[in-house]
Amino acid sequence: MTKQSGKDPFSLSERNLYLFKALVEHFISDGQPVGSRTLARDLNMDLSPASIRNIMADLEDLGLLQSPHTSAGRIPTVKGYRLFVDRMLRVDNISLQDMHHIARELEAEQNIQMLMEKTSSMLSEITQLAGIVTLPRPEKQILKQIEFVALSDNRVLVILIMNDKEIQNRVIHTLKHYTPTELQEASNFLNQTYSGKDLDMVRASLLADLQKMKEDVNKTMQTAIEVAAYAFTHDGHKEDYVLAGQTNLMGFAELSDVDKLKRLFESFNRKRDLLHLLEQAVNAKGLQIFIGEESGYEVLDNCSIVTSPYEVDGRILGVLGVIGPTRMDYERIIPIVDITAKMLGSALNSIN
Repeated sequence: MTKQSGKDPFSLSERNLYLFKALVEHFISDGQPVGSRTLARDLNMDLSPASIRNIMADLEDLGLLQSPHTSAGRIPTVKGYRLFVDRMLRVDNISLQDMHHIARELEAEQNIQMLMEKTSSMLSEITQLAGIVTLPRPEKQILKQIEFVALSDNRVLVILIMNDKEIQNRVIHTLKHYTPTELQEASNFLNQTYSGKDLDMVRASLLADLQKMKEDVNKTMQTAIEVAAYAFTHDGHKEDYVLAGQTNLMGFAELSDVDKLKRLFESFNRKRDLLHLLEQAVNAKGLQIFIGEESGYEVLDNCSIVTSPYEVDGRILGVLGVIGPTRMDYERIIPIVDITAKMLGSALNSIN
């Protein structure tokens, strides 16, 4: 546990900030706790190991460093990384090699799904971390008409007409049989109630009504809500992402614990937590960095996520980024994520 004090890290002297920055960079480089003798050897400063130990103790009091119980050296805390990222980072220009790699992967692809997969894999390959890209958000969908057609074996064909011209057909499986008359009455009710309204609002309203539905509700309304809830719960309309390179995370000692890895990979598969985090990144706009426990999810306490939105014609369609340990090389990762988001937007624009 790190000790806290009332001192303000922003009031640190230039010397102490310089030493702190060197310690963070050293730890990012090799992942080993950094001791005073190592810093005394590496820094061109007229400071003895004893003086450096005193400074490190002060930094620990501020909550910027912590001492793992297995070592006398220090490592940065989440608060320390945040200070480092916000105040000390010198973001490198992306290398020409990386720039050409990104352009080569994105410029020729005309299939959107393949473009997302290529982008995720390319981010993983360049950074040797896990690459993630959310699928583009669809344009706002307005429900114009819904129809139900009874099929055999408790199956129902759902026909959705949206935005005047877009038609979607899907087959749903219901727990009980509905007659053609019941389905026709249900579609009449839904069209009268929801035609012209946003599909997401319709979906949320129907699912909420299903939860609070009472036995005395009109039978037509009850049938409509039940059948529509099946359609909108199983319609596959969920935000999703493409993730690549998860196994790269196994190469970092702080993430290699079997139980931690299992929970992390289970979280990736569940998607809910990560999607919620990525949604925050979309709403915040601009490049976002979540360090360790800042994500709000315990399973990501040892990870950092760097994200940037991608857009077409000024409209944000999604975000992309990388997931890695908190000691990732932020100076290199940030420009890679930033330029990839811009180039993905350009690639999508050329498809549209």
